[in-house]
Amino acid sequence: MELLQGDFHVHSTFSDDAVSTVAENIAVAAERGLTTLRLIDHVRVSTDWVPEFVAAVAAETIPEGLTVLTGVETKILDSRGTLDLPPDLAVGEGGVDGIVLADHQFPGPNGPWSPTEATERLAAGLGVEDALDLLVSALVAGMNGVASSWGHGVGQLAHCFSILPKIGLSESQLSKAQLTRWAAAAAETGTLIEINEKWGCPEPRSIAAARAAGATIVAASDAHRASDVGRYEAVQRIHEQSATGDTE
Repeated sequence: MELLQGDFHVHSTFSDDAVSTVAENIAVAAERGLTTLRLIDHVRVSTDWVPEFVAAVAAETIPEGLTVLTGVETKILDSRGTLDLPPDLAVGEGGVDGIVLADHQFPGPNGPWSPTEATERLAAGLGVEDALDLLVSALVAGMNGVASSWGHGVGQLAHCFSILPKIGLSESQLSKAQLTRWAAAAAETGTLIEINEKWGCPEPRSIAAARAAGATIVAASDAHRASDVGRYEAVQRIHEQSATGDTE
């Protein structure tokens, strides 16, 4: 399956929770016959090592048949799509190839809510539909912002909707209109939507909506050690179910 020949979400020791080097990840990707590898690491507004990361990747000898891309994984901070990025981040020539947007916390109107705070707000009366609208608005705004600042095709959504189970909600509660809006924004901005092995998301129904809108779907292990690069079970299942209409 062509989808499984790429891994668009692999961490290295530039992230504080990963154990494999850039070189180790590249070697395993080549051994497993991957054709595309995206190396990404976590950044915040205070991060200063991105040039070192880019230089480290550029210094590697890339095996024939393998394309290596780079990126940074950043948190969406609020429903306006504000991103937790270093202000001097270079994207494109001399910089990273992509911006990977993640819902590590819930994007509230004025800043991120921890899962505990979001759960408390739901218990205190925040409506489920309103909460989901905040999340979808944040994702759409983030995608639009990346495309506006750095160009079409620069963005990627990391483990999208993984925040929902952490606050007692599920993707099944997203309305058709909300999914259509999300998927259309991804297609219009050229934002890649990854099916994430580690978190098992987005679900088949969401991927089916993305595919119907013309968005590009990619496989992602979210590997934090080289042995997990390009290894898929959930990705294949979600992809197949989304393609066959088995989205329950």
